[in-house]
Amino acid sequence: MKTPFVTKDQLEAIAAKYPTPFHLYDERGIRANARRLNAAFAWNPGFKEYFAVKATPTPAILKILREEGCGVDCSSRTELMMAGRCGFRGPEIVFSSNDTTAEEYRLADRLGAVINLDDLTHVDFLEQVDGHIPETIFCRYNPGGVFTLGASKEGFQVMDTPGDAKYGMTRPQIGEAFQRLKAKGARTFGIHAFLASNTISNEYYAALAGILFRLAVELKEETGCHIGYIDLSGGIGIPYRPEQTANDIAVIGEGVREQYESILVPAGMGDVRLFTELGRFMLGPYGCLVTRAIHEKHIYKEYIGVDACAANLMRPAMYGAYHHITVMGKENAPCDHKYDVTGSLCENNDKFAVDRMLPRIDMGDLLVIHDTGAHGHSMGYNYNGKLRSAELLLREDGSVSLIRRAETPEDYFATAVWDS
Repeated sequence: MKTPFVTKDQLEAIAAKYPTPFHLYDERGIRANARRLNAAFAWNPGFKEYFAVKATPTPAILKILREEGCGVDCSSRTELMMAGRCGFRGPEIVFSSNDTTAEEYRLADRLGAVINLDDLTHVDFLEQVDGHIPETIFCRYNPGGVFTLGASKEGFQVMDTPGDAKYGMTRPQIGEAFQRLKAKGARTFGIHAFLASNTISNEYYAALAGILFRLAVELKEETGCHIGYIDLSGGIGIPYRPEQTANDIAVIGEGVREQYESILVPAGMGDVRLFTELGRFMLGPYGCLVTRAIHEKHIYKEYIGVDACAANLMRPAMYGAYHHITVMGKENAPCDHKYDVTGSLCENNDKFAVDRMLPRIDMGDLLVIHDTGAHGHSMGYNYNGKLRSAELLLREDGSVSLIRRAETPEDYFATAVWDS
């Protein structure tokens, strides 16, 4: 059973001021989770979380995370601009991009961001567009093949295919990149990799750490480069389904520490600082999409139409992803009705749930769609002329703040050229 972080009475009061649909975030939960992460890696004095801005690019959220000691991971010009406007500076920003433009590299350099190169050819490209190579530089590694963790202690098998991913450098390429960067003036190096997404396993990060720590030792011996940083990136997932068990970040941190002390410390690399880039883990459970039932349809299936659609949350339509739904005020009612819960787009995949057993839904009921705090509002779009919804923040004191207003038709038409 998933429990919303807000009550029906609270939501009704909020909806009276801010019409549905809207995304709502839980400040208390966000801060507590950031503190759990920092505590889990406190054994590494240089540890820092660089929140993946693409997951939730909302200034109020980014500022909360900065107050909790986090940096930001940016991957585009506008994300860099947002980071700068939110007060992030210099090494508080990691810029990890691919197919990167000259303009993006120039802005990252002006902000003093730590630049993470995705490809060997970017070594010369960066030097050409910036006129120099930074003294601190990262490179992204792709080991290729298939990454398989096997059955974890939680009974979950982790498998992904780095060999099919467009990101990162091969093993020979990253060695060559380090040597060329060193020759061009780089002094401190970092290694970055991402092998699997949304893993529900306490063992994934330790396995990834082992791969990167061994690579770091090899590259130090091979190139003579000083490796000061290892970025474990993201991949720690959240339990979207109520029967799944959440990751234990304290156990994850301990697993990484064991790898650190068994691989890096004996190699004389006990000063390496660790970074993480956790978007979904940091924010996913601490946001929800609130929508209201406005229609019911009885044909070959039973449909409930809500006032949100895939333009507000595209994961179910795009990936077939599961998001749990709570019918507010009916949390303890029997789930004895089978519904497809749909939006209004002219696409048949615009469904938040298919054949979902839920309590009887009456028109006007508020529905909470869980775990939309990351890759929720951020993936919104305007297909069918749909307008992106507001974002609200439930403050620690119980008050609610508007942190992004809903779009208006004027916003939708603002970029059109009418007299061409």
